Amino acid sequence: MSTSDRAADLPQDLTDGLGVERATPLGGGDTASAFLETAQGSLFVKTMADPPAGMMAAEVAGLHALREHAPQFLGVPEVLRWTEDGIVLEWIEEAPGRRPPGTEEECGRGLAALHRAQGGAFGGLDPELPGRIGSFAVDLSPTQDWAAFLLDRRIRPLLRDAVESGRIDPRAADLLEELAPRAQELAGPPEPPTLVHGDLWAGNRLVDAAGRNWLIDPSAYWGHREVDIAMMLLFGGFGEECLAAYDAEHPLAPGWQDRVPWYQLPPLLVHAVRFGGGYGDAAVRALRRLRG
Repeated sequence: MSTSDRAADLPQDLTDGLGVERATPLGGGDTASAFLETAQGSLFVKTMADPPAGMMAAEVAGLHALREHAPQFLGVPEVLRWTEDGIVLEWIEEAPGRRPPGTEEECGRGLAALHRAQGGAFGGLDPELPGRIGSFAVDLSPTQDWAAFLLDRRIRPLLRDAVESGRIDPRAADLLEELAPRAQELAGPPEPPTLVHGDLWAGNRLVDAAGRNWLIDPSAYWGHREVDIAMMLLFGGFGEECLAAYDAEHPLAPGWQDRVPWYQLPPLLVHAVRFGGGYGDAAVRALRRLRG
């Protein structure tokens, strides 16, 4: 199949008027992406066949919120157009080799600045949009109780899905109920609602050829900043200098390291349901670690 044929396969309402000269596929699966060479320059397109209602709109809202609140030196791609089936973004040319000095520190400082953006309640960015973690439906209606939000709207439902799908030892539910009375303690000292990326693993951070950090593919909402910190630590890819710079700019509350397993439970459970493997066992280990 030629690249021109692949361009023809893209949703017409996404590409009309862009003058697409060539489309190079970059990924497949549930979500497909492509590099576009167009009359307007290089662009990136992300599409999904039959996406859940509101999924693309939620991602666009997250990108707009991050662009609004991120400092200038922390990039967020501009949304050029979008539909319910896809999004067209500016193209980010990644660094070809070793990242320039200072990149990690700048990432930490940028994230600290982003996390100073505060909302009036924990929950979604737009009450008209459905709540999602990726393709998972979640309750993002506004609340002032972060600890209950995390336990009852994230951890419990995801654990139930993991048990029902056979992806985790059913005894994990008993472990969680042992911990539930400590939900306030496990969530940490009260903090105001903070704009979080919501899915900040290393693959959703790019560094361009000039050494500028970029955040992509958010599941953004008003949450607790330790959500992003725990995700950064789950799969690696962020240097010690990044977290040190973050803590110097916006110090984390004492004991944050002990809370990391609690905040890592939602992504571990999402991965357990989606992929199986060792993610369910990792979630059980996190629960046992928290139980002591």
